[in-house]
Order: sequence, then structure tokens, then C-alpha cells
Amino acid sequence: MNTGTNDNEIISRVLRGEQSLYADLVKRYQNFVFTITLRYTTSREDAEEIAQDVFVKAYRSLADFRGESRFSTWLYTIVTTTCITFLRKKKLDTHSLDNEKVFETVESTDSGFKANQVEQKSKIQMVNKAIRLLSPDDAKLINLFYQGEQSLEEIGQIMGLEPNTVKVRLHRARQRLKDKMETHFVQEVKDIMN
Repeated sequence: MNTGTNDNEIISRVLRGEQSLYADLVKRYQNFVFTITLRYTTSREDAEEIAQDVFVKAYRSLADFRGESRFSTWLYTIVTTTCITFLRKKKLDTHSLDNEKVFETVESTDSGFKANQVEQKSKIQMVNKAIRLLSPDDAKLINLFYQGEQSLEEIGQIMGLEPNTVKVRLHRARQRLKDKMETHFVQEVKDIMN
């Protein structure tokens, strides 16, 4: 595949019988999918299992992709419904904020990492924990806009809202996220500001 091939071209070719090209879509979106699944579960193994399930479901439903929105928008919908279904089946208990698994990623990283890289991961984890404290709709908005890099119009399509409504709700969700961070992560926020 040449690097200029867009998602819709790959999908057309896969649907015409070039199934091996689906691996290119998986490579292109594996980090996107895995990052979102990690926001639903703190277990790396569960996130990997969910991500694999997402790509299987997406492959089986590829003929249903109409190209009216970006592939990532369509894929995000599959990711969120798969995560919710997985969590319902597993009936996970809510993890407390002092759960040691939250720090697994930083502790398991190579000791050769520079201090500022570890600090950056810690900040990202703090933000992810704060996002988990939000309502599902607020978390979805934040994830779609910042992680999924979806436009207001695309978020509107996913959530069944007008773009202006999305803009207002996103503004409110960011404010609630800020409030959660200032309430639950007082020291961490102070450290970031210094």
C-alpha cells in the first residue's frame, strides 16, 4: 500500500476481495482504539481484548460503512458500544482512585526514560482518571473531541446532536473536567502550574 491511500480506498479494496489490506486499517487505528478502550477499563489485558473484538466487529460490518463520515467516527461508535457491552458482561467493580493498577504503566516503563517523559505520562494518567469521574456523556464528548479528533459536526452525528449543542456541551464538559481535576487532584494540578 502506498502511504497516500485513504481509508475509503482501502475499504473499497477490502470489500472487493483484498482482505489483507484490512491489516493496514488496523495498523492505522490500533493506537486510537487501544487508547479509548483503556479509558473504559484500567486493565491492559481487558483493553487489548476489547480492541481485538472491535477490529473483528468492524471487519464484519465493513460493508455497512457508507462513507458519510470519517472511518474513525464510525470506528469510534463500534469502540464505545463494544466497551460498554464488555463492561456489562464483566460487571466490573468501580476501581478506587488509589488503585495501584493506575500506576502500572509508569512503573513498567523502561528505566531509561527521562524524568520528564515519566512526568508527562503521570499527567496523562491524571487527566484520564479525571475523565473517568465525569458523566458518560461528558467523557464521550471530551474523548471524541480531543482523542478522536472529531469535528463538532462529526460528534453531532455520533451523539445525535446539532453542532451548536455539541459546542455548548463540550464547553460545559471541559469546565466540569477542570472542576474534577481541581477537586480530586489538588496537589497534581499545583505541580503542573509550577
